[in-house]
Amino acid sequence: MSFFKRLKDKLMGNPEEEEKLDTADKEQESDQSEPELEELSEPAAIEPADLKVPEQGEEASAMTIVKEIEVQADPSAEIEEGQPDVQELAVVEAEPLEEKKPSAWSITQKFKAGLEKTRNSFTSKVNDLVARYRKVDEDFFEELEDLLLQADVGFETVMELMDKLRYEVQRKNIKDTNGIQAVISEKLVEIYEQGEEDLIELNMQPDGELTVILFVGVNGVGKTTTIGKLAHRLKSQGKSVVLAAGDTFRAGAIDQLQVWGDRVGCEVIKQSEGSDPAAVMYDAIRAAKNRKADVLICDTAGRLQNKVNLMNELEKVHRVISREIPNAPHEVLLALDATTGQNALVQAQTFKEATNVTGIVLTKLDGTAKGGIVLAIRNKLHIPVKFVGLGEKMDDLQPFDAERYVYGLFADGLDKELENNEE
Repeated sequence: MSFFKRLKDKLMGNPEEEEKLDTADKEQESDQSEPELEELSEPAAIEPADLKVPEQGEEASAMTIVKEIEVQADPSAEIEEGQPDVQELAVVEAEPLEEKKPSAWSITQKFKAGLEKTRNSFTSKVNDLVARYRKVDEDFFEELEDLLLQADVGFETVMELMDKLRYEVQRKNIKDTNGIQAVISEKLVEIYEQGEEDLIELNMQPDGELTVILFVGVNGVGKTTTIGKLAHRLKSQGKSVVLAAGDTFRAGAIDQLQVWGDRVGCEVIKQSEGSDPAAVMYDAIRAAKNRKADVLICDTAGRLQNKVNLMNELEKVHRVISREIPNAPHEVLLALDATTGQNALVQAQTFKEATNVTGIVLTKLDGTAKGGIVLAIRNKLHIPVKFVGLGEKMDDLQPFDAERYVYGLFADGLDKELENNEE
């Protein structure tokens, strides 16, 4: 399968299947909101004016309307004392709507919107470069190299990309700059996806076993917010989630996690400020087991001043967790602020030396013009970026996807290439 066919399939999904799902959803909504005439024609004595109309903001289903009609049709029917009225019964019996799975294209649009600042800064300069250079030569490569470095792609990654581009230009005998963005995109995806350590999926345990996810990172990177959004994501997948307030040193950290717990409907296991984080983890594991939870997400302190303190603190937390659950934590996710650029790379290096980081969560990617840091982290540290923050909304935390990421960088130019390369 060609790069463009694979890219289009990933970005668009299966439009025919999604259209069928949308049609089915609309039909189902129509069936639920518009009861058939036969159902309403049975109690002929009821006039439209006699029907109870819900107040503004009050929900009413077909079941509610039918039951209201049945009660009004038989005024002699008595309701037992203490029994809820029909309106209340309908609400109690109604099942919550399942969260609609986002389409492939809607997820792609999140990446496109989240990378807008980087794209506007980086791609506009690439377009200017392509306009100035009609042919691909060494001067063109040197200026492209500078642009990639300015986007925080990272020196090693840029050098590797330049080598691949030069080889591809020579192999395909490319003379002009038309379509060069597509070649750059293809090579960037190849660079990110090379190696077997790129396991983007979370290491979730089998049903019936507790999965423990440990979050690490310095203060101010959006760690607590990310925990809340990940909890929301897991709950929407049908998982029961418990949160552990292990950041007992930062003022307000426990309360902040509690706010997120209340918002997404997760229990938060906590102690008072200044408590031993390892003791909090012990209580949280016991509580999660007793409640038969699927996932335990653990917050940790981020104010540790040096590597020794960091290592000692995390080792103690690790030891308590692994003593209670062998092979846990199953994920150690490092939260990094994308707006800090190369500083994030330094933090990642420090945490990697202190603990076994299994994945990166890159927050605030929508707030920086230097989104190339994703590639720098992957290529320098060989740690997969598992999630990226693409906005403020609850569902703007998305699993990282190399194709969608590269599309977000080059969306305008790639749209034309995808149209021209349909198979």
